[in-house]
Amino acid sequence: MTPLPAPLRWLYSLEWRRGFFDWARSDGVTWVYIFKVLLAAFLTLWLAMRLELPQPRTAMITVFIVMQPQSGQVFAKSFYRFLGTLAGSAMMVTLIALFAQNTELFLGSLAIWVGICSAGAARCRNFRAYGFVLAGYTAAMVGLPALAHPDGAFMAAVWRVLEISLGILCATVVSAAILPQTASAAMRNALYQRFGVFALFVTDDLRGRSKTESFEASNVRFIAEAVGLEGLRSVTVFEDPHMRRRNGRLSRLNSEFMGITTRFNALHQLLERLRGNDEEHVVAAIRPGLQDLAEVLDGFSGRALTSPDAARLAMALATYKEGLPARVRSLRATFQESEPSDAEQLDFHTAYELLYRFVDDLHGYAQTHASLADHRHERERWDEPFTPQTNWWAAAASGIRASFILIVLGSYWVATAWPSGATMTLIAAATVGLSAATPNPKRMAFQMACGTFLGALIGFVEMFFIFPWIDGFPLLCVMLAPVIVLGSFLTSRPQYAGVGLGLLIFFSTGSVPDNLTIYNPYTFINDYIAMVMGMLVCAAAGAIILPPNSRWLWRRLEQDLRSQVVYAISGKLKGLASSFESRTRDLLHQAYGLAAGEPKVQKSLLRWMFVVLEVGHAIIELRKEQAILPVHPAYAESQPWRQAIRVMGRALVRLFLQPNSSNLERALVAVDHAISRVAATEEPFAPHFDTSALRRVKSYLHFIRTSLLDPQSPLGAFAHAKPEGLAHAS
Repeated sequence: MTPLPAPLRWLYSLEWRRGFFDWARSDGVTWVYIFKVLLAAFLTLWLAMRLELPQPRTAMITVFIVMQPQSGQVFAKSFYRFLGTLAGSAMMVTLIALFAQNTELFLGSLAIWVGICSAGAARCRNFRAYGFVLAGYTAAMVGLPALAHPDGAFMAAVWRVLEISLGILCATVVSAAILPQTASAAMRNALYQRFGVFALFVTDDLRGRSKTESFEASNVRFIAEAVGLEGLRSVTVFEDPHMRRRNGRLSRLNSEFMGITTRFNALHQLLERLRGNDEEHVVAAIRPGLQDLAEVLDGFSGRALTSPDAARLAMALATYKEGLPARVRSLRATFQESEPSDAEQLDFHTAYELLYRFVDDLHGYAQTHASLADHRHERERWDEPFTPQTNWWAAAASGIRASFILIVLGSYWVATAWPSGATMTLIAAATVGLSAATPNPKRMAFQMACGTFLGALIGFVEMFFIFPWIDGFPLLCVMLAPVIVLGSFLTSRPQYAGVGLGLLIFFSTGSVPDNLTIYNPYTFINDYIAMVMGMLVCAAAGAIILPPNSRWLWRRLEQDLRSQVVYAISGKLKGLASSFESRTRDLLHQAYGLAAGEPKVQKSLLRWMFVVLEVGHAIIELRKEQAILPVHPAYAESQPWRQAIRVMGRALVRLFLQPNSSNLERALVAVDHAISRVAATEEPFAPHFDTSALRRVKSYLHFIRTSLLDPQSPLGAFAHAKPEGLAHAS
């Protein structure tokens, strides 16, 4: 057989194909996205011009704003953009009808409306925030030009809705029909890969191979994935009926994943405290049960978890869980031969109670994951949704900043009668809205100003030196294509997304010709100066007026984190665990993003999250345990141990609302008193952790105490003097 020539051998080589597929999964996706942006933008512009819409550029700008790499994201963003446009147009018509003869009142009312919408954008999540953004700046972008001709305000609103609808339609069709990248496929891949990473994380830690830095980094990753998957889940319902039928299970799966990470963190922290206190003999007594679980998970760590794999995992965990009580009794008998102290026995029981709960939750997660293979399943019934938590001060600051910017720029426009003052004001409204939902609005507004300045330079050359010499739509597309490619490429890079967005949107605003093109260099230059000035004012306001990445907000978010313990103590028990988990993680995710570049602040916030999750979760378990107690005098509400737990709850509320040495000491005394009351109570069941409710209660109380005394937690700074009788837990 004649060997193939060298070029053909290279073409058929495995190395070349592997490199091509690696490129296709990374940079190839970006270039497909850029191609689709180009196609959708030119299709929209052509249709808008053929239909003789007043502003074809508005339809094309809509494409740049709603276009996303995944089709589900395009559907979701388009949906909320349409709703926001309707709301903004309706408000604009109302304001014009009320204040058409009074510019000052119109601008004041518009500033209030934009402020409310900016606050809503900062408060909400995902593309819901974008609906608020559109509602705010649509009113400004339609209303300010209509002030000169209020009789045409209604038709201006109608035309804008039609232009935006055309852009949405073209972007949606192109995204879904041409090389679609679906959000549902991304979600499946994320779900399959996530558990393998977590299982590897667990097995490494159970075998003592985990380092503090990698443990914390992995937890930050799991938090970001939980928040991100909730966003993906809310998007998939727009594009995939297969995922829509599983919406409840997907929500449940995300909630259960947060639960198992919290369970495992609690076990990890307890083992670390035992190692830190040189209690290796206790750890050695616990280790055999941990090794058994690590062996169960070895077959699933570091690899994707499909639905059949999840079914196998559920069976393996069920077998392990069934044999765990007998295994614990055997290990405890061996451990007691060394005559451990009461505190050491309590550590042993607490560790295995946490392990049992972790395995139980892990088993539930595996069952839910396996159920995704079925179109209908009983686990679909889930009414504990992800509950986001945003600081009201942060949202209010965003609204105040937006209103202030519009009042200042609107007043400047009225005072100077600058012809481009309306452009400056409406562009500022758009910029402050688009940057409101970002962690750093100052940086976003400044990047958009840079992109707009670049667009002005390119636009001036094209508008006055190229467009007059070309003829026909194809040549217009050839001239616009390099700018759109550059802007789309920049938006695909997170560090330059603001520059790309500014280039695409505001190059189109000022430089893309209408059906009837007017070449006026004076107006062109004035309008671009106004645009850049408006954005720079937004950037300055983001740096000066209640900036969201400043120390005051970190303190507020830290306070909100601590307040989740209060929520765990006083919240309604139904759905409390899921809500507590999601609220706490969402707060940390926000705070971590706002504190970017401040590793000490991020580390402090992460440690607060650990202690809040540990104590809060233990409190919720205590409340659940008490809610299902059988009817018996030992469990009555009037029992001293139940009264002591209520006193402990009040002490913990004071501690987490105002952490200091005095409140920490009071809380420790209250926890110690509750443990002694539980220990002094006799119950009519065998004293094993799977049959004795009071043994489980005592384990949770002991875990709360060790969490409060953890020297690595933020509360460790207040533990100057430990109450007598508690030294064994420190």
